[in-house]
Amino acid sequence: MQTPQENQPARGPALVTGAAGFIGSRVVARLLERGVTPVRCLTRPGSRTLGALADHPNVEVVTGNLLSRDDCDRIARGAAVVYHLAAGKGTKSYPDAFANSVVTTRNLMEACGAAGTVRRFVNVSSFSVYSNVGNPRRRLLDESCPAEPRPARRDAYTYAKSKQDEMAVGMGRRFGIPVVIVRPGYVYGPGGGPAISGRVGLGGFGLFLHLGGGNPVPLTYVDNCADAIALAGLAPGAEGEVFNIVDDHLPSSRRFLRLYKRHARRFRSLYLPHAASYLLVWAWESYSARSEGQLPPVYNRALWHAFWKKTRYTNAKAKHLLGWEPLVPTEEGLRRWFAACREELARA
Repeated sequence: MQTPQENQPARGPALVTGAAGFIGSRVVARLLERGVTPVRCLTRPGSRTLGALADHPNVEVVTGNLLSRDDCDRIARGAAVVYHLAAGKGTKSYPDAFANSVVTTRNLMEACGAAGTVRRFVNVSSFSVYSNVGNPRRRLLDESCPAEPRPARRDAYTYAKSKQDEMAVGMGRRFGIPVVIVRPGYVYGPGGGPAISGRVGLGGFGLFLHLGGGNPVPLTYVDNCADAIALAGLAPGAEGEVFNIVDDHLPSSRRFLRLYKRHARRFRSLYLPHAASYLLVWAWESYSARSEGQLPPVYNRALWHAFWKKTRYTNAKAKHLLGWEPLVPTEEGLRRWFAACREELARA
């Protein structure tokens, strides 16, 4: 087993963007636990703090905005490894998503190139970038699967994350900076809210539509995901690789929904078989095309293939090349999250 010092690709600060976020704060904690020092944490002005981590003697908290080239130059100066978690998540606007994921990545990569000290750039992506259209049913979705060729037809987040990946790889080649891409599945855990993954089903119709059926849900507990991201910047031989991050013993969509209802919140749901759900999104997509923009194409066949088609997942590559193992078993992770969901829902 490599020591943290042997794993570290170069001496100097590890820079974490989005450090105050749900995953970012855990990445900072995992880096410190693995002996990486110092850790430079970028937070946005007015964002929530890192809590007790902000007072750690080996943590440097800086505020800034990645849309500012000056801020990027300031935070990248002297950095040895960069963990890029900041992204424009949550926006439905394509221009906003592009600016906060793609433009920010370009600015940061240019600053890293100017700094001349960065030996590895870890770009945190998403399962959403994969296309599952051409894959047979029940096919294993791994790192060799193609990305969505027309991400704009899916949603703003998928479009922005796809273009962010392209930007990071292209700029990495330009500046000679090795890039590692980490693609987590659905990240969950305390602090992540009580929302159910869209891969299980959809609310907002007056009734929860269960669409996942017997499909496994590509879950990763937040601490497990953070540890994989930390290792992606430290493990020897990871340069240029893509890693999918999911936990072991993934529950089926049906089992997950049953457990959520039992341990977090009870509600009515209606199961739609795969053929019915495909017909539903086909009808939505067709009407959207004829409605001249009155009905946005938020549900379409590309989304169905990505979210609800029968698919299997693997974490074998991360285990083999990163030496990663989930810290928290799935059953324990779900228990912790359900407890947090109950508390949050009680306060609402």
